[in-house]
Amino acid sequence: MTVKLTGSPPLADVPLLDVHAHFHTPLSNRGDWARYNASRLEAGDRMGVRCHVASVLGSWGATSPTYFSSPRDQTAANRWMLDFAASQDGRVRAYVAVNPNFTAHALDEIRRAMAEGAVGIKLAAGRKADDALLDDIAAAAGEYGVPVLHHIWQHRQREWPGQDASDAVELARLAARHPRTIFLLAHIGGGGDYAHTFPAMRPWPNIVCDLSGSGIDRGMLDAALEGVGPHRILWAADLTLCTALTKWRALAHTGADAEALADIAWRNAVRIFPPGTFDAVLGDVRPPREDA
Repeated sequence: MTVKLTGSPPLADVPLLDVHAHFHTPLSNRGDWARYNASRLEAGDRMGVRCHVASVLGSWGATSPTYFSSPRDQTAANRWMLDFAASQDGRVRAYVAVNPNFTAHALDEIRRAMAEGAVGIKLAAGRKADDALLDDIAAAAGEYGVPVLHHIWQHRQREWPGQDASDAVELARLAARHPRTIFLLAHIGGGGDYAHTFPAMRPWPNIVCDLSGSGIDRGMLDAALEGVGPHRILWAADLTLCTALTKWRALAHTGADAEALADIAWRNAVRIFPPGTFDAVLGDVRPPREDA
């Protein structure tokens, strides 16, 4: 597969870093978990994905709710994720996922995972982003120099069952309290009502956003580029790679040049994750721009 992007090399020649990935484990309720994981890696290879930065949310609902995972389930999930990442020679890197409702456990998980090679912290929807329970976790991320990937659900006209969902406004309040910490606003397409996201995050340079999520509205990518610029946008997939591929192709029609596409595809990820995170998979490409 070779899809030409305006002003850029062919799609297959542009390295992609998926900064929002997930895998399944034997503890989830999917009997085909191993096939799912293998298919994700295979499809990623065909697309040019060099690295999947991934997390596992507890048991994915098998023995505790996905967004409110029990400490036992989350410890087991992080253990699996760290071991899997270690087996992939840089092709997979691990977030440590935590439930902020169990703050002491979350901080213990972060300490352990950072010592074992985790490169970021994943927060789902156990508490709204501006809740004070997240402060110790956000502070720990700043101390370790790793980003926090925070689940965002934009359709906030009502509350949604099974998650204490946050939007960009609430994440901005957390970012304002923790200027040393980089926050990765997950899936601008999540929920569909993304228009308010860019004004909410624009004043806070420590918030960047990823392009994952179900929505692929015409104009979404244009609005992101205009709202926050290519230095604050990262390509990502979430649970499946199909919508991420569509967004990557759609970027060709935004007028973004080759340098902006490189920023989105991989350079911004190199900048926000700890030094050396992607060295094993990016040895053949030039370093990030000095002005990024």
